[in-house]
Amino acid sequence: MTHEEERRRFFRIDDEVNLYYKPIDEKMVNRTSHISDNVLGNCSLSAALEIISQESRFMMSRLERTSPEVADYLKIIDSKVELIAQALVMQGADFKEKDTINVNLSASGLAFDCTEKLNVDDYLEIKMLLVSCMAVIVTYAKVVYCKPKTDSASGFPYVAGVDYINMKDQDRELLIKHIVKRQMQQIRESKEVPKV
Repeated sequence: MTHEEERRRFFRIDDEVNLYYKPIDEKMVNRTSHISDNVLGNCSLSAALEIISQESRFMMSRLERTSPEVADYLKIIDSKVELIAQALVMQGADFKEKDTINVNLSASGLAFDCTEKLNVDDYLEIKMLLVSCMAVIVTYAKVVYCKPKTDSASGFPYVAGVDYINMKDQDRELLIKHIVKRQMQQIRESKEVPKV
C-alpha cells in the first residue's frame, strides 16, 4: 500500500478545532517518554473518561431495568463528572478561544491554516481540542506540505498538511469516533437544509 493509499484509508472531514502546535526536534519524536502508559498522561483525560463510559454502559442498561431511580441519579453524577472534565480541559494554558480554526481532519493526519511557513519534513508537537466533544488529543506530526493560500484574507497565508506520528491508540480511537460522529451530524444537517 502506498503512502497516499494509506492516508486515504481514513475518512476526512472539515471541522472546527482549537489547535496548538510547536516545532520540535526529531529526537523528541523518537523518545518513548511522550507515549506514556499512564491513561491520564499527556492530556488524555477525555480518552480515559470515554473508556470508562464504554465499560459502564452495559451495567447502566441492567440498572435501568432493575432500579430506574438509581440509574437516573448515576446519570446526573456522570454529567457532573463530564462538566468537571470539560472545565479542566479548557484550563490548559495552550488553548485559547481565539485558537479555534477550521481544519481538514482524519485519523491519519490534519490540514490546517497557519501564519508561518513550515518546512516539509519538520516535526511538530500538536495539541488539539475537539470543540464539539471537548476531547484533547496530543501527538507528534511530520509536515508533508506547506503551501501559500490563494486567499489569505483570513490572516492565515499558508495551509499545512501533517501526518501523525506515535499517536496513542486510545487517542486515535477517540479521533475516529469523533470523525464518524461529526460526519453523521454533517450529513443530517445537509438533509435538513431547505432547498431554495
